[in-house]
Amino acid sequence: MQLPVLRPWAPLLLTDLILLWFLQWLLGTLFPPGLLALCLLGKLGKVGQLLPTLCPSTPLFLSLSALVPGALSAAPVLLASAPWAWMRLAYGAVGLDWAGILDVAPCPSYSCPTPGEMLIPHYIGRVIDILGQDFDPDSFITAICFMFLFSFGSSLSAGCLGGLFTLLQSQINLHIQCMLFSSLLHQDLTFFQETKTGKLNSCLSLDTNLMSCWLPLNVNVFLWSLVKVIRLYGFMFSLSPRLTFLSMLEVPLSMAAERVYNVQHQAVLQKIQDAEAEAGQIVWEAVGSLKTVRSFGAEDETQHYERALEHKCQLEWCRDWEWAVYQLFGQVSQLGMQVLMLNCGLRQILAGELTRGSLISFLLYQGDVGSYMQDLVYICGDMVSNVGAAEKVFRYLDREPQMPPPGTLAPSSLQGLVEFQDVSFAYPTQPTKPVLKGVTFTLYPGKVTALVGPNGAGKSSVAALLQNLYQPTGGRLLLDGEPLTQYQHQYLHSQVSVVGQKPVLFSGSVRDNIAYGLENCGDDEVKAAAQAAHADGFIANMEHGLDTAVGEKGSQLSVGQKQCVAIARALVRNPRVLILDEATSALHMECEQELQEKMLQGGRTVLVIACCLQTVQATDHILVLEQGKVVQQGTHTELMAQRGLYHRLVQRQLED
Repeated sequence: MQLPVLRPWAPLLLTDLILLWFLQWLLGTLFPPGLLALCLLGKLGKVGQLLPTLCPSTPLFLSLSALVPGALSAAPVLLASAPWAWMRLAYGAVGLDWAGILDVAPCPSYSCPTPGEMLIPHYIGRVIDILGQDFDPDSFITAICFMFLFSFGSSLSAGCLGGLFTLLQSQINLHIQCMLFSSLLHQDLTFFQETKTGKLNSCLSLDTNLMSCWLPLNVNVFLWSLVKVIRLYGFMFSLSPRLTFLSMLEVPLSMAAERVYNVQHQAVLQKIQDAEAEAGQIVWEAVGSLKTVRSFGAEDETQHYERALEHKCQLEWCRDWEWAVYQLFGQVSQLGMQVLMLNCGLRQILAGELTRGSLISFLLYQGDVGSYMQDLVYICGDMVSNVGAAEKVFRYLDREPQMPPPGTLAPSSLQGLVEFQDVSFAYPTQPTKPVLKGVTFTLYPGKVTALVGPNGAGKSSVAALLQNLYQPTGGRLLLDGEPLTQYQHQYLHSQVSVVGQKPVLFSGSVRDNIAYGLENCGDDEVKAAAQAAHADGFIANMEHGLDTAVGEKGSQLSVGQKQCVAIARALVRNPRVLILDEATSALHMECEQELQEKMLQGGRTVLVIACCLQTVQATDHILVLEQGKVVQQGTHTELMAQRGLYHRLVQRQLED
């Protein structure tokens, strides 16, 4: 069947394909990456999506409209009748778009191969062979149809694969971040004393993203590229075994270059990650302690942060310079290989061993092989880099807290009898400097016991041991006759509550902070706890009452109000043991005495740690610590009569 309309369009199609390839090579080489590429990518992205349809549609629709008049709609016929200028403009725009994509993409892993693309060069070669021989319209239409089918199929499979893989990445990232956050919350306090907060934030945000997104993506693209390289070599071998073996010379060169580059890249990348964590630590500390920064006139922390950023930028510049040199070597080696292929291919054509179309198909395959080989060696190095991030994440995930296994005791009732039996303790970070030395005393239910002493005597260490935050290095710590470690974690902290001098409040409402950590806490319980803590007065004066936001770390409340909210948070749990570590230092004397009376309701055990000795005179029992030892104990009257350390501390405060 003769198709007179098809013949003039065949050279146009071939010209457009050659023009597209030429523009892609020319613009990718001459135009610098950056703003131009970004603009082209945004404006011409839609045109690039139409490429698989535009290539075969113009001659195909025009030919079908000539064969079957009136069978096609007006839109395809108008598309098929487009003038030469429009076609050149459209394919030129697509060429610019492709060049922009190559410039914008930060790594080769963005170009995921699809199976249908591997057959397109073969049919381009078939088109060229058909045009160079006696023209066969049926063969030409067959080649064009196969090009269309494989282009459409490859685009469809790439879209489906990309969507599913993106969904999988987000799920993996969510799961890993939750696991890491949970692992960090269950670590011992020594871990947080030895690890900077900035490093933990960097690991939780940056490293988990690298591990869950880039590492699986690189593995996926690596497998795709490896399969495609093997299949491409199969097609190339079927065209010319001699040229195929010759093209394999590029593989050892690429691997050697990647090996040298990867060593430097891994070292620089590790330094960049550490520099990012250091800069984040500066911001975290400065913003979290803004009042201290301003009170000491240290707003020049900006210079400290700027120096940290400059150090990071210098490392990034070194990384980019190494990448540029590596890319230059890859481009030069690939160009040299193409020149060698052309020379050898020309000799085979002259010898009759290869057709022109087969040579062009081979060169297209060889270009794809070179591109995907670069992807493979790059991804290998990138995976090694991302493995470093994954290693840090798994290091925290696999770390076992330096704590005894959780207990199982959860009795229905608890008296609250606390016994320190010859307890010694040293912080894990300073094991050779004991802070408690053979401490022995008892805290009785229904009694208020005060713990006093000079700074550094070990008062806060006693409170930390009672919360089971640390374990004694010697002796025993008992609660109702059982070691503290035998109690279930949640149960123990529901029965032992502590209020510090600088209580920590969280962003949220007053209600949220009082009921923090409790799943079923009603309004009546919250209001009763607030009333017992003398917090109901100022809460009632707030605009939204219990629903008033306290700000970050309770910044909207005064120090005294924070202490009242923290006391209410402790009382709402109805604990059997209550520890007040300078918890009422911002309250007036009358309020303190009323609080002590309410805290004893229900016969709970109360331990008051105080520096202001006027607040402990009415307590039932006073323990005096000095250099980690109990040197005196008794009532206020008894200790004053002994004229020991307690008497000297009281006299010193009276003189001050």
